[in-house]
Amino acid sequence: MISERKKFILQTIIKEYVKTAQAVSSGTLVEKYKLDISPATVRNEMMELEEEGYILQPHTSAGRIPTERAYELYLQESKKKELKDQELKLLEQIFKKDEIAFKQTAKVIAELANGAVFWAFHKNDLYYTGLSNLFAQPEFKQVNVLYDVSVVIDKMEEIIDVFFEDLKEGEQVLIGSKNPFGNFLSTVLVKYKNHNKSGIFGILGPIRMDYNRNLALIDFIKNKFI
Repeated sequence: MISERKKFILQTIIKEYVKTAQAVSSGTLVEKYKLDISPATVRNEMMELEEEGYILQPHTSAGRIPTERAYELYLQESKKKELKDQELKLLEQIFKKDEIAFKQTAKVIAELANGAVFWAFHKNDLYYTGLSNLFAQPEFKQVNVLYDVSVVIDKMEEIIDVFFEDLKEGEQVLIGSKNPFGNFLSTVLVKYKNHNKSGIFGILGPIRMDYNRNLALIDFIKNKFI
């Protein structure tokens, strides 16, 4: 079990890292979020969180970043976000059950998620968009990582073919090592049935994605089919 104070500190680290893509120090937490905890206490709690596998120190940075385990706990403990009224209104205006409207909807969701979107209408009918959003993420600006992302995009159809049938219906979050697209990415997706044919809609992004926001976007698609 993890204490409520540690959960709070961990949630704050995650929020800050999702926003900035920069390792988070105890000083940043205390100053920026005006925590009613001493810097020494925050440092001690962060040391324990690191020992417990929730945060880690990247390279020689003074700050820490969340691990997969941290995001999994965060998803269990936090509530889904709701889409803003204007976002929901926009999606409702665009969405219709035809392939042209599906593609327009996917483009809008990719922009709202600031990630890539793939939509397998059936097993061998794949559409994807928003790749520029993915490539623009700070994590993927290194040449070797950019190459890894490019390989994933090239093999996306093959990857989806492999897991399409075995994937259970409903929404799922596949973080890092559990993500078939690569352990440096995360996917939030939903598998649904439309006229007795299965489809998969997913948002692909860095492990640092805003999971609750993306789940709200996935919910929009899920509610149209399930």
